[in-house]
Amino acid sequence: MEQSNPTSLRVPDPGIAALFEQDARWQAWLDVEAALAKAEAELGMIPAAAADEIVAKCDISLFDRERITEGFQRTGHTLVPLVWELSRLCEGDAGNYVHWGATTQNITQTGDLLQLRKAHRIFLGQIGAILNALADLALRSKDMALPGRTHGQHAVPATYGLKVAIWIDEFARHVERLTECEARVFQALLGGAAGTVASFGDQGLEVQARMAAHLDMPPMAVPARSIMDHLAEHIMLLALLAASCGKFANEIYTGMKQEFGEVEEPISPGTVGSSTMPQKRNPHLSQDVMAYAAQIRAMVPLALEAVMTEHEANRQTSLMMRHAQNQVCGLLGDTLERVRILAEGLVLKPERMRANLDLTEGLIMAEPIMLALGEHVGRQEAHDIVYDAAQAAAKGDVSFADLLAADNRFSRHLSQSQMESMLDATQYTGLCSQLAETQAARARALAKTLAD
Repeated sequence: MEQSNPTSLRVPDPGIAALFEQDARWQAWLDVEAALAKAEAELGMIPAAAADEIVAKCDISLFDRERITEGFQRTGHTLVPLVWELSRLCEGDAGNYVHWGATTQNITQTGDLLQLRKAHRIFLGQIGAILNALADLALRSKDMALPGRTHGQHAVPATYGLKVAIWIDEFARHVERLTECEARVFQALLGGAAGTVASFGDQGLEVQARMAAHLDMPPMAVPARSIMDHLAEHIMLLALLAASCGKFANEIYTGMKQEFGEVEEPISPGTVGSSTMPQKRNPHLSQDVMAYAAQIRAMVPLALEAVMTEHEANRQTSLMMRHAQNQVCGLLGDTLERVRILAEGLVLKPERMRANLDLTEGLIMAEPIMLALGEHVGRQEAHDIVYDAAQAAAKGDVSFADLLAADNRFSRHLSQSQMESMLDATQYTGLCSQLAETQAARARALAKTLAD
């Protein structure tokens, strides 16, 4: 029976999971409570001394876990036991001003976005590392000729570097999308119970703006708890990134099959592919990426459902969105780490690429031969002539070159030596090498920007 052996893959932890552990999430909520207190004190809504005390006690390490646990068991509420404990810790009357005017989702959604923003920045760093690795791969493979395939069949010659250039182009656009969405996605929410901001009086929007500034976030234009399209947008963008990761992995998975044999993913010494078949060198990393990417994409419908929040707030849709965020972020960090390892360690097999290029004995060069003949007889007639020879070669035992040479419609315009020259598939890879070089430079520049 075949089985995976994850321990042999030695995939580093990107640090995403830790951001969504309970303590990290609670601390993020406390960071929002601290920012709220600072903002309210600046506007004279609560005493400055009380705000200072609240800020000093917004440290999860100071909290009594038994009290919090008992509070959660008794209330079943997401935040109230944490607010109670913060109020208890504050000296003097400062505890009376904790959570002043806010509602639970104001704190939890904003705090969760602080953690999501940290994950977002890790993702961008991972993409930067991937781009650097792809730049190296593009330059290594820019002249490695292989069959370009459309509809699963040989089309015209290409190079492996073209595949890499395409991957770079996609990942570069993901960087653009993820960077551009930040101001829309990572917004502070402080609208009170129903988004009316009534609990903060006429200063409500200013309180939100100041709280947001302390968190280095923009404020929501309309601080409504029912607004979730920006959160769904982020999940959709991450899922789109995951789709490109899956596409990348699938190309390696396919190219690693013995029938292709053009690449092999890095396989650590001691990795076991099967308990019964010692010869197995399975594409563990590629399969992980494809599986994770599929699970990430499956979260998009849930996020879109969460956008359809009833009236001014609905706990149901908040829970749905949080689940989608947790699943997507955890899986995407692991996905990108595997993509990086694949890009850095991909084994290229140019001899097999060239052998595959020659599999059809010249048929892959039908296009340039047709174009050369078309200069004498016109494109459509040239297509018909070459088509006849190509289809006969595909179904019979006579080679494509011999069939063309025997057709006087061809031979009276192009000589045998001209035809033989045109059958050299390595001379018809177009701008593959140039595209690979251009995209490699682009990848390096973008990776440097992400690192700065």
